[in-house]
Amino acid sequence: MIPFENTWPYESVGDDVYVSECPYCGRHNVLLPLRKKELKHIREGKKKLLVFPCCHSRMTVIDADSDYLLANAPLRRFK
Repeated sequence: MIPFENTWPYESVGDDVYVSECPYCGRHNVLLPLRKKELKHIREGKKKLLVFPCCHSRMTVIDADSDYLLANAPLRRFK
């Protein structure tokens, strides 16, 4: 079972991929240094180190579907 706390939603427009909010600093509408064709490679099993341009935090993306990125560490902080 995939741990929900390791997922983060994303959107794609054209060839660009962005998140509505950075999981680390909270900045809104962050354009990721990731392209749509790279998502295909991630789905096929290739890992991707993703550095957020807003705060330079890093996450390793280990899988993706059409709505969520799956990281190797928790991204959601439950209170």
